[in-house]
Amino acid sequence: MCEQTVEPIVIDMARGTKGRALAGVLVAGGFGLVAVISASTGGVSGGRVAEVFALIIGAVLLLIAVVGLLGWRLLTRPRQLILDRNGMRWHDPQGAPWAVGWAELSAIAVSRTVNRRPAARRMAMVRLDLFPADPEFRNRHPEMDHLWEFHRVRDGYRLPFGSADELVAPLDAALRHCAGPRYLGVRDEGFTVGLF
Repeated sequence: MCEQTVEPIVIDMARGTKGRALAGVLVAGGFGLVAVISASTGGVSGGRVAEVFALIIGAVLLLIAVVGLLGWRLLTRPRQLILDRNGMRWHDPQGAPWAVGWAELSAIAVSRTVNRRPAARRMAMVRLDLFPADPEFRNRHPEMDHLWEFHRVRDGYRLPFGSADELVAPLDAALRHCAGPRYLGVRDEGFTVGLF
């Protein structure tokens, strides 16, 4: 357990999000702009149907880029998972913070689903799964309701971290150090092909 640790273990969950968000906005915006300009100037072969299709795809990609820019502060906001001798806290001043004591949990796991997309690099979706020790947990923690049975977890809470495989090692080490026997380790939920 964390009793020997004076300082809490802090894992920066926002690390790298600015770069990923910027890359997503630039790629979507760039391809969208090229598609819209090509469709508008007759640069698309295949007739009128192909031009309309390129225009629609370009508009959708531009919309994704605009949404990314408008949601920039939300996407790149600071977030931390803090573990200490008492339990864990999700520090998210602009989101939905929460705190849970170790005794309130019967089990904790890090889950990962690997995506093998054709012609793309391997990505892993990483989540933290928390399982309550008693049925009154939900009443004591209404601030966590949005995580209840999220994305296929049963009788528990799932906090998604997105495609952040680099978080698995620090999460695993921190939970092994602090959570004691309730930590189940990293659970590989298998592979998916295509989009998540």
